[in-house]
Amino acid sequence: MRSYTNSTTLDPLAGSFVYGRGAAMQSLNGIVSEIAHTQIPIVIVGESGVGKDAYAHLIHRLSFGDALPLHKINCATPDSATVFDSVYEATGQAPSPAGSGTLYLDNLHELDLASQQALYSRLMKANGAKNEDASACRLISSSLRTLENDIASQRFSRELYFHVNGACLRLPPLRERRDDIPILMEYFLTRDSGAAKRRVPSVDRRALDTLLSYHWPGNIRELENLALKIVAFGDVELALQDLKSPQPANALLLERPAQPLKLVSRDVSRQAERQLIMQALERTRWNRKRAAQELQISYKALLYKIKQFGSLSGDLGG
Repeated sequence: MRSYTNSTTLDPLAGSFVYGRGAAMQSLNGIVSEIAHTQIPIVIVGESGVGKDAYAHLIHRLSFGDALPLHKINCATPDSATVFDSVYEATGQAPSPAGSGTLYLDNLHELDLASQQALYSRLMKANGAKNEDASACRLISSSLRTLENDIASQRFSRELYFHVNGACLRLPPLRERRDDIPILMEYFLTRDSGAAKRRVPSVDRRALDTLLSYHWPGNIRELENLALKIVAFGDVELALQDLKSPQPANALLLERPAQPLKLVSRDVSRQAERQLIMQALERTRWNRKRAAQELQISYKALLYKIKQFGSLSGDLGG
């Protein structure tokens, strides 16, 4: 059994999300260290869960430390007026102590064309209101995709694009940086075990192989949630069951030989129950007492059902 505990020291400022052994991550972090101390606007591009928020906060802290605020605005909100009011406040265009620090426009790709034009107008007005000696707001944006194709298809404003995109940071998905998975998992397990006042679980070679072979559609966020699950269950193999590509219930029913209806119903019911319990645990960040309350069962009953998960996976062919 191999232990990965204390295999490296993570930068406490950068955090686990931006640590990387590979050349791509090392190059990316080198670029960040250079541009963080400038006022160049930055667009961070990457799939959901790759750490765009972590990089935005890192750049802000490298730029201003804790002296100035970061104003995060979610552009995916259905109420565009709220977005623009927040831009006014963050850039000092409304009575507010704000006016410097970082303006972080999350999910910029979600804005429609009308909202993009309005945002561009307000950003330009904010820039015009600043004099040369004023401390201007740093601008960081994030997007799930590069915006060049949206410009070509006239779905994104060219003017806004060139205003926000002084430098583009592309964050690789976790499947393209598999060498970092052991260190990231170690970091999350150590952090979550400390918070729960539990012993740090040991990840053996077999479990690590499962982690390395998985495709990670949810990227680092999914890995972080898995670490929480491992700490909550206290059983690495049990927590890894869902990574072993279980087949959908309908596929299982088609592949199995004819069975009594009562047995089939039992299996489907177990599958549904297991899924509901897992969803409740994920919503409550693996707080089992809160999950039991949400499911309207006793805490003891929930613990019993969690212990059954291993055998249920076997029953369902997973």
